[in-house]
This record gives sequence, structure tokens and C-alpha cells, in this order.
Amino acid sequence: MDKEYIEIEKALIPYRFEIELGAELFELEIQYNQIGDYFTIDLYKDGEVLCYGEKIVYGEPLFSEIYDTRYPAPTIIPIDESGKESRVSWDNLNESVFLVVMNYE
Repeated sequence: MDKEYIEIEKALIPYRFEIELGAELFELEIQYNQIGDYFTIDLYKDGEVLCYGEKIVYGEPLFSEIYDTRYPAPTIIPIDESGKESRVSWDNLNESVFLVVMNYE
């Protein structure tokens, strides 16, 4: 199993970027809710919106409740590999909690 990390540049939020997941190109748009201290992701493929406002929840794979062949094949999980964190927040995203892309090949 290979692991990669998706770098989130908090200073640019809200912003959109392209990323290759599996063998396909997607766009992710990152948003932040300051009142609730949480992040969301919009997912696009070929200019089409696949998902708006997927909340980034610690330990839960993104887009896991959607079964659609247009979605990324690799699993993306927000985790702290040291095991110290239990939620995703402004203070810990890309510091101790990372979006880990799990490629099961």
C-alpha cells in the first residue's frame, strides 16, 4: 500500500487546485468554516461538480458514502499518524493532521 499526502495551503483558503488521484485528474476546492472550525471540500472532474461541501472529519474517508465510478479510486483519510489528535481543526490541519491518500495496489 502506497501513501501520499495532499498539501493544504491554509493561507490560500478558499482555493481550488488540480490533483491526480489514481490515474485521473480532479479538482478540489477547500473551504473553511471559522465559526464551526471545520473544513469542507468540493470535488470536480472534467468541469463537473461531483460533490459540494464534503466535511473533512477526522478518521473518516472522504466521499465514502457516495458510490459512483466518477469518484477517485484511492481513499483519502484525514489522520494524525502519531495518534494524538481526534479532530480536524485550523490549528492542526497540515501540522499534525494530514489528508492521506491510500493507494491499495
